[in-house]
Amino acid sequence: MTLLHRAAALVAMAGLHVGPAFAQTDDPAPGAQQAGSNLTQTCRVCHGLDGVGTNPIIPNIGGQSPEYLSKALQDYRAGRREDPQMSIIASDLSDDDIRNLAAWYASITATYEMPK
Repeated sequence: MTLLHRAAALVAMAGLHVGPAFAQTDDPAPGAQQAGSNLTQTCRVCHGLDGVGTNPIIPNIGGQSPEYLSKALQDYRAGRREDPQMSIIASDLSDDDIRNLAAWYASITATYEMPK
């Protein structure tokens, strides 16, 4: 086996160990989506009713993976990710709030209207 083949095999084996860390989790707990929906009053000001940003600089969060949404909110809360509004909003969220909001926004099928 050449050095190149060994390196490729090592990278492939490492990928087998990293893959599960990025795998999607099971379905959210029963009631998580409804609980998340009940928390969205503040979110809707910027992210709209269906998770579509109300301004081009605001990200669309409807239909994003729950893992991505949870990590983003956790990072805002912990100060690892900064935004003047999101850092303040996330600082008041519990772990359950974050899970429920992520479940709600992940469940949305966002629709976009193409410009004419």
